[in-house]
Amino acid sequence: MLRDEAALLDIVRAGQLILEFAQGLDYSQLEADLRSQSAVLYQITVMGEATKRLSREFREQHPEVPWSDIAGIRDIVAHQYDRIDSDIIFQVIQRNVPELLDLLMPLLPNDEEH
Repeated sequence: MLRDEAALLDIVRAGQLILEFAQGLDYSQLEADLRSQSAVLYQITVMGEATKRLSREFREQHPEVPWSDIAGIRDIVAHQYDRIDSDIIFQVIQRNVPELLDLLMPLLPNDEEH
């Protein structure tokens, strides 16, 4: 369980960093800012890797979380980097990461919640 807790904390922290790195940037600004793009994509990779480290039991206990989508976007970033769609990444930042954090925050260990 400690490994699951550590991986969950990594996912949440990466999500928070994504929002921090993209804060105040609209689509065209993000597309023009290679540094912020790289930072966001790296954190997406971290989220996917940490998701893959979660035990099957933990993932099965929380089917409301789109675990396979998180791992899948990591695979695209890592292995199909030439196919990354800026529209999808912007959607991930604007919609998916905040929704994911809302799902994951209640799962954090009590002493790490805020």
